[in-house]
Amino acid sequence: MKLHEYETKELFSKYGVKIPPGIVARTPEEVYNAAREIGTPVVLKAQVVVAGRGKAGGVKVANTPEEALELSRKMFGMEIKGLTVKKLYVTKYIEVEREMYLSLIIDRATRRYLFLASPTGGVDIEEIAKANPEKIKKIYVDPFVGVREYHIRSIASWLGFRPDAPQWRQVASVVSAMYKIMVDYDAELVESNPLAVTKDGDVIPLDARAIVDDNALFKHSDLAKALEEDPRDVTEFESWARKVGFHYVELDGDIGIIGNGAGLTMSTMDLVYHFGGRPANFLDIGGGASREVVREAVKVLLNHPRVRVIFVNIFGGITRADEVAQGIREALAGGGKPIVVRIKGTNEELGRKILAEIGVPLFEEAEEAAKKAVELAL
Repeated sequence: MKLHEYETKELFSKYGVKIPPGIVARTPEEVYNAAREIGTPVVLKAQVVVAGRGKAGGVKVANTPEEALELSRKMFGMEIKGLTVKKLYVTKYIEVEREMYLSLIIDRATRRYLFLASPTGGVDIEEIAKANPEKIKKIYVDPFVGVREYHIRSIASWLGFRPDAPQWRQVASVVSAMYKIMVDYDAELVESNPLAVTKDGDVIPLDARAIVDDNALFKHSDLAKALEEDPRDVTEFESWARKVGFHYVELDGDIGIIGNGAGLTMSTMDLVYHFGGRPANFLDIGGGASREVVREAVKVLLNHPRVRVIFVNIFGGITRADEVAQGIREALAGGGKPIVVRIKGTNEELGRKILAEIGVPLFEEAEEAAKKAVELAL
């Protein structure tokens, strides 16, 4: 789950880090009221979970509430890297002396947390990393030890601060907060770019983002609820699939794919490509899927406007063919789209009988079924 900037900043604030005043707005009128409450100038920041918002026109400065109102009318509804802007974060404009970069990730190769720090940050951090990799320092943290003073000393000194400088304690606060967010929220990334030194000499995260492991959302009901209300970078159908509990990835074709197991689902997609078709999705119902899961999987594709035909390819072990067939029958009860089914394994004959009752043939070979699906999609 990718957190919006305002959500990440709320976490920073929760752990004691100073952040600029900000208000989330969902309408131009709310932007106007926020600008009046905060005091201009303000920055309007599109809340989409992608990098490079500034270059795409998703960050604007307004000098009056009226200007904020007019700018927001143009920003709401705009597309940034395929995502529609539905929320703006109105924050106080901060004069900056210097921009830095600080992030915390998981280094799976060493099984440790890894801070990446650079005294130079901002929108071109990727270019800096490529052209001047020596400007980025790596500081590893053993999860059994946690963040210690020597980690903070290494990061703060690299960013250009002396131990007797007032900013030293502020950097320490940011480092500690990042680590706590990482651990407490099962995050994969916590980042501030830029981490800025203001004209007043404060160190504050001007921008912030975080990514939380989806598998840990059951422990964080507040985040799970936020994701349900705002799917972020997932489509309507990916959100639907997530609620039901199967793995779904949107593609750009017109043949809906359902399989059980990532390997079989991928090979099913390859077969469709081989015969000249284009998969509309990757949908893995997993092992031992019930008829309810199968029914919802089929319904997702029945409701997808781009899907012209559905191809179900199941190799039943703990996944029973009769359960799959029953799920298909329930999904098609109200009519639907052409469907091609190949099921092998447990209770195969019973599954064949169930599908025959509703006029759906069961194919013996995956290649034959894939070829038929492509023909029906033409």
